[in-house]
Amino acid sequence: MERGSPESFTRMGTLGIEEECFVVDEQGRPTSGTDELVYEHDPPEILRERLDHELFKCVIETQTPLIEDPADARDSLLEVRRALDDHARAHDYRIAAAGLHPMAKWRDLEHAEKPRYRSQLDRIQYPQHRNTTAGVHVHVGVDDADKAVWIANELRWYVPIMLALSANSPYWNGFDTGLQSARAKIFEALPNTGMPTYFEDFEAFDRFERRMLETDSISDRGELWYDVRPHTAHGTVELRTPDGQADPEIVLAFVEYAHALVCTLAEEYEDGASGMASDHRRELIDENKWRAIRHGHDASFIDRDLEGTVDLGEVVDRECKRLGIDGIKQVYERDSGARRQRRLLEDEGADALCNSLLLGVE
Repeated sequence: MERGSPESFTRMGTLGIEEECFVVDEQGRPTSGTDELVYEHDPPEILRERLDHELFKCVIETQTPLIEDPADARDSLLEVRRALDDHARAHDYRIAAAGLHPMAKWRDLEHAEKPRYRSQLDRIQYPQHRNTTAGVHVHVGVDDADKAVWIANELRWYVPIMLALSANSPYWNGFDTGLQSARAKIFEALPNTGMPTYFEDFEAFDRFERRMLETDSISDRGELWYDVRPHTAHGTVELRTPDGQADPEIVLAFVEYAHALVCTLAEEYEDGASGMASDHRRELIDENKWRAIRHGHDASFIDRDLEGTVDLGEVVDRECKRLGIDGIKQVYERDSGARRQRRLLEDEGADALCNSLLLGVE
């Protein structure tokens, strides 16, 4: 039974970016192409061992190599995206990105044959059968296991902020859900998802992970699909919050924000804050997450001090000033992905909407 280890947590501030994307045809509609792209043809060198499919044959996942210096994140992300785009085009496919593809109807799409996913389909049934979601996962290296767990605990309040900014999935199964991130709600139907509870230290998290494995609640540690988690194999804290994005600049804004949050929280931990965990009930953080799902850029949140509410725009200004970043401010000031999708479909039609979701590589 493969498990992680506290010894995995050795390096502070490294980065890794995982993106789930849609394989689409020349008309931009989801199609079953991952067998060809993953198994039947060798991908470009940078994608070797870093390319896989997800549950559906129209969803493909990439990983960047380990990014030692955050300044290299843009080049690394774009190199992986270009390689994926070239690989897809060479076999008459294209790549698109969003939290959910607006033209994906799960009953019409093929599931992957991979034993891991077949086992999940058998065990989970309907919630997994319909799971056409695609997200962005950001890993930030942490050099101590207890520190990583404490940081993951603290990051829970920030998850709804990132989700609201990323909201890019208004359509699911061919209809308008009325939500800004339907992906987040669809994904929450699976077991072991959503907002995790507080863990006292690494031993508590390790005990939980071991119990889930030993009771056959999960097949491997990767099936702990929470919005934020210590990754006990990579030695990182993993934020699994944002919807998929066609525009690389939006992804990079979330990478910048995640890295700044983790490194700042690490400094607070080292300065003695480990004994002062934020007193945030999971139910209150869930309320903030719901506000992000429903309202996206127009969300207001229960404030971090639990006194009153605060608009997303004010939170963004505060965070940019506190952390010395600006990417999420630029994301906030443009139309949300959900708003843009709705406008395009209404004004220009389905073809224009599908074209807008094609993966950006510059």
